[in-house]
Amino acid sequence: MDNGAPDRPSTVLGVGIDLVENARMNETLERWAKAFKDRVFLPSEQRYCESKATPAHHYAGRFAVKEAVSKAFGTGVGEHIGWLDIEVIRDELTGAPSVQWSEKGARLAQSRGVRKVLISLSHAKNYTVAQAILLGA
Repeated sequence: MDNGAPDRPSTVLGVGIDLVENARMNETLERWAKAFKDRVFLPSEQRYCESKATPAHHYAGRFAVKEAVSKAFGTGVGEHIGWLDIEVIRDELTGAPSVQWSEKGARLAQSRGVRKVLISLSHAKNYTVAQAILLGA
């Protein structure tokens, strides 16, 4: 996916947002542990979250980003795009969250004309929120 050149105008193709209760994510992780993590998060995402002082908050962030992206597509998580089709990564230069696609996710993005995804992620004591904006030419 092209991150877009500054001289090329962009069109907003979709917007999604998701809010996660951190306590609920913590309860889910305690109850379902590995089964839940493996169903929703890629190994690289699990390593990142587990390296943090409060892993549940970081899992909540990645969960919220994946939900927000799927909502921006207008599909939700399901047949068109799954949990493991969206990988939440950190930009090496800025530390900002962004996404990488699986092959299936890349096909959906390409078919919809998505050339860039903007992600905003915020953590508070009780909640984590993420917003995704899909941009096209």
